[in-house]
Amino acid sequence: MSVLDRIEKTDLRDFLGKGWLTHDGMWFYHTCQELGIDRANALNKAAIKTMAPIEMERAKRVLGIDRNRFDNFDDFKNFILEALELILPASVFEKSHFSSPERDLINWYWESGQCFAYKGMKQIEVIDKYCCGVMYRIECWLDALGIKYSMYPRIEGCLMHEKGICEGKIQVFLHG
Repeated sequence: MSVLDRIEKTDLRDFLGKGWLTHDGMWFYHTCQELGIDRANALNKAAIKTMAPIEMERAKRVLGIDRNRFDNFDDFKNFILEALELILPASVFEKSHFSSPERDLINWYWESGQCFAYKGMKQIEVIDKYCCGVMYRIECWLDALGIKYSMYPRIEGCLMHEKGICEGKIQVFLHG
């Protein structure tokens, strides 16, 4: 019996997801040490932006989505939530909450102090200058999918640090 036959899917997802988050955090830390927080933020955003189209194609493939655009809000919302659930370890995903109180609107919030990036940036003492890569990644996903949207609030820094809460809305425009 191979190791993959012995491991539960959720355990494998968490193992791989935590490995990615650890690598991401260590990359950010060492980039800050070598180049400073401003360059680390810029390089992080550049990497996220170029990774998003690849990530979305892979997510569509693994989730069995064979279309290039979404015309139905529920299909779109379910795809984004399933992609997040695939990518994030359960211990991280369960700290984020997404709801749709009305058509074409997604509300999000992170439990108080529980965003993984917030905790990591606090730990390496750069939270006051960190530019959120988590929600930027979702914005880049929407761009990669060709989805028109508006996000409120516009995020420049870290909402959890600046306001004590990370929450907002994404209005999507699927028709026209």
